[in-house]
Amino acid sequence: MGKETKSFLVWLAASAAIMLALPGLIVTLVNSGSGMAVCLLLFFAINPAYAVTVGIFSGKNVKRRWSLPVAAAVLFLLGAWLCFGWGETAFLWYAGVYLVLGAGAMLASCWYGYKKANEREPGGKG
Repeated sequence: MGKETKSFLVWLAASAAIMLALPGLIVTLVNSGSGMAVCLLLFFAINPAYAVTVGIFSGKNVKRRWSLPVAAAVLFLLGAWLCFGWGETAFLWYAGVYLVLGAGAMLASCWYGYKKANEREPGGKG
């Protein structure tokens, strides 16, 4: 197994742990009084930050890693529906926002890498 495949699988496993398993752990381990605060932290801080991080990593090799932001959003949707209620449409919006954040960070990271590579070349554009 190549280095690229291993890193892809590690990021996919991290996506499964953060986006799929973390909501289940919150529902199981956190009492109902503080569960809402922890869910807000998860939905508005941890998951968006992770989506951006996955996007930045994916932007370094878009041809091979373009599916990581999509997988993170889909895994979030699956985890949220399994833990909080199947078919709840509000989670579609969250997944869409996470997808936009991840894809935007991927494109920005790709653009930055392209621009940086062209600055190093003599006579490059940038």
